Amino acid sequence: MALKHAVLAALLTGELSGYQLAKAFDVGVANFWHALPQQLYAELTCLERDGLISGRDVVQDTRPTKRLFTVTDPGHAELQRFTEASTKPSFMRDDLVVMVHAVDGVDPDTVIAQLDERARFAAAKVELFDGLLARMRGDRSEEAFLAESDRIGPYLTCLRGRTFEKENVAWCERTAAILRSRSTIHV
Repeated sequence: MALKHAVLAALLTGELSGYQLAKAFDVGVANFWHALPQQLYAELTCLERDGLISGRDVVQDTRPTKRLFTVTDPGHAELQRFTEASTKPSFMRDDLVVMVHAVDGVDPDTVIAQLDERARFAAAKVELFDGLLARMRGDRSEEAFLAESDRIGPYLTCLRGRTFEKENVAWCERTAAILRSRSTIHV
């Protein structure tokens, strides 16, 4: 997958400025595709140049002019081509997992501290996802939202992000508990 597909998918929610796109990435998209704001702005320029999105200037009285972007028909066609391509299996690449792998040869307290920190971070992300999911649903139950909503892709990807972070919390807490319970670690 290229960054362009993640940007096109994010723009399906409607017209967004570069700033709004960066915020959307930060809250939702970053859980499956990370990009820095400057990368997003550069990608918007490329996508517009290639005709996959169109931009329009909005003059604001008390702020600088902003540019809003939307997906064009060729952009929708590119997303369709992307969804028809075979996906590659994902793989885990995580410094913390390497640290745990090395725990038998290092001070376990430093690894435990890293696990505790990651668990706190993941728990905070779970709360963030819960709030985001609740806002998307509004006053509807999840079942009703999924059956009736015009757009469920962002909701489903947030569910995946929430599950991922809950699994991170559980693994970090269990691993830290195991390491704490061991009376001797060979260093």
